[in-house]
Amino acid sequence: MYKNLLEFIEQLKEEDEIKFIKKEVSPHLDISKITDEESKFAKGGKALCFTNVKGSRFPVATNIFGSDKRICLALGVDKLDDLGERVKEYIKANPAKNIKSILNILKLVGSAVNFFPRKYKGKTPPCRQVVYKGDEVDLSIIPVLTCWPKDAGPFITLPMVITKSLSTGKRNVGMYRLQVFDKNTTGMHWHIHKDGSHYYNEYKKAKKRMPVAVAIGAAPSLIYSATAPMPTGMDEMILAGFINKKPVYMTKCLTVDLEVPADAEFILEGYIDPEEKRLEGPFGDHTGYYSLADYYPVFHVTAITHKENPIYNATLVGRPPMEDCYMARATERLFLPLIQSVIPEITDYFFPMEGVFHNIVIVSINKEYPGHAHKVINGLWGQGQMSFCKAIIIIEDNIKPSDLKKVAMLFLTRFDPLSDIIEGKGVLDVLDHSSPYPNFGAKVGFDLTKRFEGEPPRKEKTSKKASIKDNIKEVLFEEADFIKNIRILFSEMSEDYNGKKAAAFAIDKPKDTPGADSALKILKAKAAKVFDIIILFDKDINLEDDSLLLWKVFNNVDPQRDIIIKNGRTLINACKKGIADGHLREWPEDLSFDI
Repeated sequence: MYKNLLEFIEQLKEEDEIKFIKKEVSPHLDISKITDEESKFAKGGKALCFTNVKGSRFPVATNIFGSDKRICLALGVDKLDDLGERVKEYIKANPAKNIKSILNILKLVGSAVNFFPRKYKGKTPPCRQVVYKGDEVDLSIIPVLTCWPKDAGPFITLPMVITKSLSTGKRNVGMYRLQVFDKNTTGMHWHIHKDGSHYYNEYKKAKKRMPVAVAIGAAPSLIYSATAPMPTGMDEMILAGFINKKPVYMTKCLTVDLEVPADAEFILEGYIDPEEKRLEGPFGDHTGYYSLADYYPVFHVTAITHKENPIYNATLVGRPPMEDCYMARATERLFLPLIQSVIPEITDYFFPMEGVFHNIVIVSINKEYPGHAHKVINGLWGQGQMSFCKAIIIIEDNIKPSDLKKVAMLFLTRFDPLSDIIEGKGVLDVLDHSSPYPNFGAKVGFDLTKRFEGEPPRKEKTSKKASIKDNIKEVLFEEADFIKNIRILFSEMSEDYNGKKAAAFAIDKPKDTPGADSALKILKAKAAKVFDIIILFDKDINLEDDSLLLWKVFNNVDPQRDIIIKNGRTLINACKKGIADGHLREWPEDLSFDI
């Protein structure tokens, strides 16, 4: 396993998993453009190390986790499920009621003490070989990236933000982006549901300054652990030790009462005044959209320390697939046994990358009784960060959730919109833009499991649907001139059986009319009656790009407003929304380097 970032980069070099870019590049968009292009290559492309960065003497590393192979190398496993298997070894003999109590059990296991962070005992920790304090502090020495053209400024995108609870003294290490405002202040973009924000509220209530430290660049297990959805009060450095099979060595800060990883590349020390906020953003986010500007706390940097020859580690996020997707896949596999310990009927689950890991999950279960799928859906909506999930699809355990073709087949052959939809409302991720309300909105569950006796029967087809005519596009264009393009979905599957037929429509929706008007016109069109499932997209969408279509559906749809059921047919409106749709919030822009 790796002691620091450099050791991991050396391993990537041995494995031919990294490119060294020697031409001069600017941290303003240049590095991001190259990284974006690389991450879209097959299997995630290569990690990148830029050795000639304009305006800085420090190299920049990106995309280091951005493939199946590299995330496995980073976490020291042959396959990501190996992490889950190690967790199973600790919890199978210790049943627990929730994830937090399961993780508490790990603390009690004798060998787990080897995972606990320890004090660095050397004279000068590597992270403190160079020190700047007070007036010497200048964040411009770090080659912080401006990632997307409409970003509000440069953002530190891979920080390990270290805070401590005022009431319990427990440490949290989270990953919250930092917009660099000037030489010694940044934004602190922690969402209201995150531990850093909980601790911030404690300091605000006590009217005290909050000490904060930020580590940038470290052993992969530390970076990954800062992204993991650990329960409140659980130290991410224990998880890093568990992954690395050895403890993380920590050292005290110089200007605040916090500890930081001794072998980090850069350390920022400082404080937050709970009464001070500043406009932060917009920022090109992992959803593939610009997250909107809003007011967030301000981080005042009182010291910068770093190694003699540090590497600045950054990530670029945007429309999937990108580097963060592979890190999220590790979380999916690591936390599966923890979810199973609480809801044991779950046999597997899968988060499609296009759902940005909080919008949709496909779950297979061992179904044993009527209403079992409903029980699992509601149970998941009550579990930690699974509560953010907007859509949950339940299937049987003889189908792999990651087999999207078979899941689509279930929708075409089995789905009954009148009996298979479970409606809900609740908390949503801060970055969900589809709901009319921030942080709260509609949810939907789909029960695609076989019916048990005692469950309402699905509506049976009484006659075979008419075949799709060869000239259907021309006919539909005449019936509804706002339809600009049509793609028959799953045509290779639906023609072989009496299953449902689905289509994607690109439409030119008038700005001053609700999308529901266009939807109802299409449902009334005679030529469209052959389709049981219709999905609407904006006119400029490439209907041949499967990943793009999934991304738009998973991100743009509010289940209550945008799923229309009429006469047993289903229409999903994945277009942009506006005031005419009752969506009074600003709709974010897609990320693009073409301004």
